Amino acid sequence: MKIVLDTDVVVAAMRSPSGASAELMRRARRAELTLAASVSLFMEYEAVCTRPEHLDASGMSSAQLGFFLDGLASIVQPVEVHFLWRPQLRDPADELVLEAAVNASASALLTFNQKHFAGIAKRFQLEVLTPGEFLRSLP
Repeated sequence: MKIVLDTDVVVAAMRSPSGASAELMRRARRAELTLAASVSLFMEYEAVCTRPEHLDASGMSSAQLGFFLDGLASIVQPVEVHFLWRPQLRDPADELVLEAAVNASASALLTFNQKHFAGIAKRFQLEVLTPGEFLRSLP
């Protein structure tokens, strides 16, 4: 099953290794799930994860964060963006997530901001779930 993670899910995985977001990454590393992201979305992940408040909250050093991001990059399936679906959403960062999900033909877009995507995701037949909801839906 192919999924796209909103940046808030990546940050949650970084900050809380025992949470649902981190469990998604563990399952992707074991090839139980396929994570997909465009280059621009991955750059957004990196830009947000390196913010001092997230680095401090995670307890990671800069080197550890580098390993975290390298590990994520090694399991993410690259998505080429052939069509720009913009503008569909209010937040340009959310547009990156939607574009990656649509172009990847993802089964689901995982986010903690479901209301930002709810209306538009139906147009693209894309499920929008929190990490916990997604994990509970798996057999």
